[in-house]
Amino acid sequence: MTNSIFNIKTETDFHAACLETFRYQYENVEVYRRFCDYLKKNPKEVDEVEKIPFLPIEVFKNHLVLDQNSTTEHFFQSSGTTQIQTRSKHFIADFSLYEESIYRSFEQFIGNPEDFIFLGLLPNYSENSHSSLIYMVDFLMKKSGKPENGYFLYNHSELFELLQTLNDKKVILFGVSFALLDFLDFLKSSTKPIKHLSTLTVIETGGMKGRKSEMTKDELLEIFKKGFGTERIFSEYSMTELLSQAYSLGKNIYESPNWMRVLIRNTEDPFSFLEEGRTGAVNIIDLANRHSCSFIATQDLGKIFKKPHTNGILGNAFQVLGRIDHSDIRGCSLLVS
Repeated sequence: MTNSIFNIKTETDFHAACLETFRYQYENVEVYRRFCDYLKKNPKEVDEVEKIPFLPIEVFKNHLVLDQNSTTEHFFQSSGTTQIQTRSKHFIADFSLYEESIYRSFEQFIGNPEDFIFLGLLPNYSENSHSSLIYMVDFLMKKSGKPENGYFLYNHSELFELLQTLNDKKVILFGVSFALLDFLDFLKSSTKPIKHLSTLTVIETGGMKGRKSEMTKDELLEIFKKGFGTERIFSEYSMTELLSQAYSLGKNIYESPNWMRVLIRNTEDPFSFLEEGRTGAVNIIDLANRHSCSFIATQDLGKIFKKPHTNGILGNAFQVLGRIDHSDIRGCSLLVS
């Protein structure tokens, strides 16, 4: 199977790939098999995508979620917000799957990576070899090969000076939300004139770290539009436990690539799903997670929208509305041992 997921063209292809992946992971990922057995799910009776069990994302914090045919010491780790917080680990057996997922998603929604200069405003992730975000941006920089590519941490002055010289070049500025806000604060306090870039695209990757939590995503995006002087304020949605990315191109609505899909589960009944437009908890199918688990129940709240399948894009459209606090996902307790 592996890289054939990137050749999915129809709903029939996607359905078949999901069922094949489920059966493979049931047989080869021990912790996932234990979870399915606890739910008394007979894999022979799972003949629809909606019948596939979704593994609670918390399992990545305390258990090895890895194909028994793979051995690897390489993993991505969630950032965590406190010293004592248990952090998720996602072991990566095949980086080529992640890299192809990165490239194809970016190409599908943004453009060819080779055409852009990539700048990173990612202070909390720099020099972190276990950050999936840093790996993604590094990979795009390598594909780009532009000499201007680089990270700027809190070096706002250097970033400002560089941006002023790039008006005729296509520039992507990746940043966690609070770092982008800090940079805009620097621009406001600067005595130098600000020259907005007509070719600048800002891609925020979430991450407020508790700051200005009362701000909605729409308000945040509007601040970025005004501050950076561009309508090209995009968003990227992924997480440590995934190897695929969804992108929002300015309307706070994400779109997933053909090998990734979002379902919305009922928060009162985690084994039932809600129709389009209703708010519930986000379940994600990520077929690039071949060697861990492709079916993950997250703690994000969201809803999906009907989207016409245009330009060969099958993945659905969805919105992320926040987090489920203090949730206790049924079926997880047996795995905490």
